[in-house]
Amino acid sequence: MLDLTVAGWILAVISATAVGLSKGGLAMVGIISVPSMSLVMSPVQAAGLLLPIYVISDVGGLLAFRRDFDLRVLACSLPGAMVGIFVGWATASVVPVWGVTLIVGVIGLGFALNALLRPRLDKAPRRPSLFAGSLWGSLAGYTSFVSHSGAPLWQVYAQPLRLSPLIFAGTTTWFFAVGNWVKLIPYALLGQFSSANLATAAVLMPVSLVAVWVGLRVVKIIPKDLFYKLITWGLLLVSLRLIWQAFAS
Repeated sequence: MLDLTVAGWILAVISATAVGLSKGGLAMVGIISVPSMSLVMSPVQAAGLLLPIYVISDVGGLLAFRRDFDLRVLACSLPGAMVGIFVGWATASVVPVWGVTLIVGVIGLGFALNALLRPRLDKAPRRPSLFAGSLWGSLAGYTSFVSHSGAPLWQVYAQPLRLSPLIFAGTTTWFFAVGNWVKLIPYALLGQFSSANLATAAVLMPVSLVAVWVGLRVVKIIPKDLFYKLITWGLLLVSLRLIWQAFAS
């Protein structure tokens, strides 16, 4: 098990809770997990520690959303995500994490500002598109592989579809669950699953599973318009955090 300080364990619990909430339908919350753990360890080690927690939390999320997802949206985006994960694996040793973090933050910030300043765009739902799904799915898959930060780019594709909160949450959970299971192989080949990491992840898994249930309860009761306002503001704040993190690296 990792030798963490009290502050380190507090951050670990916060990160595990964020992972669980994201799998319960509050996808944007999960993006704080790696940055939080990066305060006490390298981002690479943080990503390796948290992936098993993501995978186990996915099981809870998939059970909760076993019927609540849009198959067309997934069919348009998952093939691209697999390509993005493969590219992330192939370029893991040459692409700086800070550069990916900055790009994700800038794109997410632009989308959030556009949605907030031009809210009328939210009133015209778009249809699932193979081109858009492949583009944003591949970018989300790539950034998810590098730093578990694919949610902003996924949201650029999925939010304009104006799915109901439950279907949006379920489709998001399925998208990243499939990606996380695929990521296990390249992460293992890159040596990310040390015994200390796995033992620490095992301790944190119950925390994330409880958080999955909490996230699910929130998603089921929140009104649709409020849901999209909250995730847009969440995207804005997370994107600013990512931009700051990139320049601070």
